[in-house]
Amino acid sequence: MHAFLFLCSLLLCNGVTVAAQKKIQKLPDEEEESLPQIRTPQTLSRGWGDDIEWAQTYEEGLARSKNSKKPLMVIYHLEECPYSQALRKAFASSPEIQQMAQEDFIMLNLVHSSSDDNMAPDGHYVPRILFVDPSMTVRADLTGKYGNRMYAYEPEDISTCE
Repeated sequence: MHAFLFLCSLLLCNGVTVAAQKKIQKLPDEEEESLPQIRTPQTLSRGWGDDIEWAQTYEEGLARSKNSKKPLMVIYHLEECPYSQALRKAFASSPEIQQMAQEDFIMLNLVHSSSDDNMAPDGHYVPRILFVDPSMTVRADLTGKYGNRMYAYEPEDISTCE
C-alpha cells in the first residue's frame, strides 16, 4: 500500500514539474500565437450604431414601421466595401444622425439584397439607403444627389441629412 501511495506521489510531482517546465520554457510570442483569436460577437448594428434598436429582417422592419407609424430606413452595405465602411463611420460618429435614427425611424441594415424588387429600383449597388413609409411604399422622392445611383450616399452627405 505504501508503495502505491509513493508511486502516485511520484507521478503527481513529476506531472507538476513537467507542466512548470513547459510554462517556463514557453516564450511570450509562442503563447500569444497559440491562443485563439477572440472575436467580439456581431450585433445587429454591424457598427452603424449600437444604441439604435435594429430590426432583424426586412419583414420585421415593415411590420414595426406599420405598427409604429414611423418610416423604415434600410441601409444596404457590404462589410468589406470601402465606400460602405466610410459611410458607416460617418453615420456612427454623427450624434445628430444617431439620435434621428433612434427616435424617428425603424432601422434596418442589410449585408444582402432583399427579395423585394422594390428595394432595388435602380440597381443592387452598395451602399444605398432607402426609405419605406408606414404604408409600405418605397419613397422614390427621398434620394441622394447622384443621378446614376439615386439612393447612394457618401460620408460628406451626412451633414445634409442632419
